[in-house]
Amino acid sequence: MSDVQKVAFSVLDLASRKDTDEGPAPALQRSLALAQHVEKLNFTRFWVAEHHNMDAIVSSATAVLIGYLAAGTQRIRVGAGGVMLPNHAPLVIAEQFGTLDALYPGRIDLGLGRAPGTDPLTARALRKRRSGSADDFPADVDELQRFLGPRGSGQQVIAMPGVNSNVPIWLLGSSLFSAQLAAEKGLPYSFASHFAPRMMMQAIEVYRRHFKPSAVLAKPYVMLGIPLVAAATDAHAEFLATTTSQRILALIRGQSMLMRPPVASMQDIWKPHEEQTVNEFLSMAMIGSAATIKQKMDILLEHTQADELIFTCDLYEHEDRLRSFEILAELMDSR
Repeated sequence: MSDVQKVAFSVLDLASRKDTDEGPAPALQRSLALAQHVEKLNFTRFWVAEHHNMDAIVSSATAVLIGYLAAGTQRIRVGAGGVMLPNHAPLVIAEQFGTLDALYPGRIDLGLGRAPGTDPLTARALRKRRSGSADDFPADVDELQRFLGPRGSGQQVIAMPGVNSNVPIWLLGSSLFSAQLAAEKGLPYSFASHFAPRMMMQAIEVYRRHFKPSAVLAKPYVMLGIPLVAAATDAHAEFLATTTSQRILALIRGQSMLMRPPVASMQDIWKPHEEQTVNEFLSMAMIGSAATIKQKMDILLEHTQADELIFTCDLYEHEDRLRSFEILAELMDSR
């Protein structure tokens, strides 16, 4: 059995808006349609990410969106990839995800990020008078675990719902900090290689080397984020991927990230240094036909021994995105 046939496949969705969308509703509806689609294809989980103050991403109320997705699906695990914990009081997150777990038992995941997921001005608006900081992250994770676990002796504040739910917690990161913390706490770890791949191998090594078994996990479990554009041919996949390239270019330039149609060539759109930056951003991307993607994935898994890959796929036409995951599923079905 090859590495591709052993690894779990999942989806990370940003609920992205197109330049032709009127308001956020179409993006939210496409997110549900994609969740339903990949559930039929037997993907493991479907996560959405918390972002704020971005006109193109409508997953800011992450727990609310997870409820919508879980209600519209039946079996697939649904969760946050992730909740940006510095933006929130741990008690509030415990109550939100405790409620989700009560409604959809055994299907909810809680991935936690250490960054605010936005700019400093918006971060202050989110927190108001709270002194939330990335430096508080380890203590906040501890507090959240206590709220989601059994009620302790003398514990005066409980999360209801939430107490004794033991909602699975993942730590997310793009540096070594969360890798070390996940290892220390014996939690599963997801590396954000879909947008910040530079420290991937070092983070995986730190996590595995320092991992301590816990009540929730006996051995290290590594998930990697991977951009995906799959199509019938390599050439068509490269064409579709120009939507993704334009979006990253907009991020670099501080412009609107609304999805734009693919173009025949990017050469008249970006400058050489911008092309290099976009290519670095997408260095882990799986772009091509089924055969090309399998070849790239085999190399990736040989080097990383990852347990799970979670794919992002923001294409302009929803049908192209659905087809990308169908092509990916064919690799699973061959096992």
